Amino acid sequence: MGHVVGVKFRKQGQVYYFDARPYVVQKDESVIVKTEEGMGLGLVVDLRTTPPAGVLDKDLKPIFRLATEDDLRDQKENLALAEEAFTSCRNCIVTHNLEMKLVDVEVYFDRSKMVFYFTAPGRIDFRELVKDLVRAYRTRIELRQIGVRHETQMLGAVGNCGQVCCCRRFLRKFEPVTIKMAKDQNLFLNPAKISGVCGRLLCCLAYEKDTYADFQKRIPKMGKKFQTSLGVMRTLRSNLFRDSIVVITEDNEEREVSLDEWQEIVSGKRSERSVNTSAKPYAAKGSASVVVQKADGWQPANQKRDRNPQAPGEKAKNPVRSSRSKDSRSGDSRLRDARKQKKSSPATAPSAEKKKNDTGVPESIDGLGSKDGTAQKPGSKRRKPARKRRPRKKTAPQKTSSS
Repeated sequence: MGHVVGVKFRKQGQVYYFDARPYVVQKDESVIVKTEEGMGLGLVVDLRTTPPAGVLDKDLKPIFRLATEDDLRDQKENLALAEEAFTSCRNCIVTHNLEMKLVDVEVYFDRSKMVFYFTAPGRIDFRELVKDLVRAYRTRIELRQIGVRHETQMLGAVGNCGQVCCCRRFLRKFEPVTIKMAKDQNLFLNPAKISGVCGRLLCCLAYEKDTYADFQKRIPKMGKKFQTSLGVMRTLRSNLFRDSIVVITEDNEEREVSLDEWQEIVSGKRSERSVNTSAKPYAAKGSASVVVQKADGWQPANQKRDRNPQAPGEKAKNPVRSSRSKDSRSGDSRLRDARKQKKSSPATAPSAEKKKNDTGVPESIDGLGSKDGTAQKPGSKRRKPARKRRPRKKTAPQKTSSS
């Protein structure tokens, strides 16, 4: 028989652990324990030989005694008083016109304190309400504001699955639930489907969070192309329950592959396949040349193809002229040689003597002389003659009359 007992004070409340020695306690029995709020009556819901994880033996408090018939009778009277206080407090809320919703009332076992649980959209000034409650019950009054999840936990409801909400049955601590959990599980982001009765995200989305997180780490990125031993494949979707992914091949054929097989395909050696020579070779950026396999061997992908292919050993019938000059010298050296040849050769251009047009203005050899008599360089635009400025009119100074 275990000496560590789990005690619950409310149906939807948390379980607290105590040391039952020297009493012999059975499950579903009532015991009296001493807490920070005073004496309390609780129900035994768990029996253990050792405390749970995170709880030390020295932190366990002993139970005060076993509950008697008088204690159970007092507990029933407290429940009746809580129902009466609930109705009275609701009437006071309507009287003071307060924007708050009363959820539940708790009366301590020794009636040293009464707790009123409520929900509200914001902060409420309930000082007058507290005065009315203290005047009616002559005890300590506490108004505690709670959230919508705790409201559903206290009242209870039926979820989308057709069962009583998890928070009412067994959940005692609420973990944060994010929209990322729904995305990782490939659920439709429909608020009506992924929200509970309370209007918040379903608490059950966090149950398989670790399982889906581990699966997302093992699968490749969806919609990405991969070079495998069977050719280029693109991932489409994943399946957690089958532990597989669906890919599409180069022939637009969908194929389901397990994750183990996918690892072998990606990391394995590429099998011998016939290369499509009609496709254009792909050269990676930054590389000098990429080798592409052809039927007659290997050659760089960035090399120009011969427009007149012929058999090996046969001369080309119509060779294509190369765009490059046969002279392999640099451009500066060729330019210097051309200037020297021009100086040494007799002038074939028109005579250096400048011609004169009908107006008597000398023209340049290229015939691009300007009208004002200045020679103009070939390729430059003809300048317009400057306009003469008109002289300003002199105005006589104005005479000012002095008084």
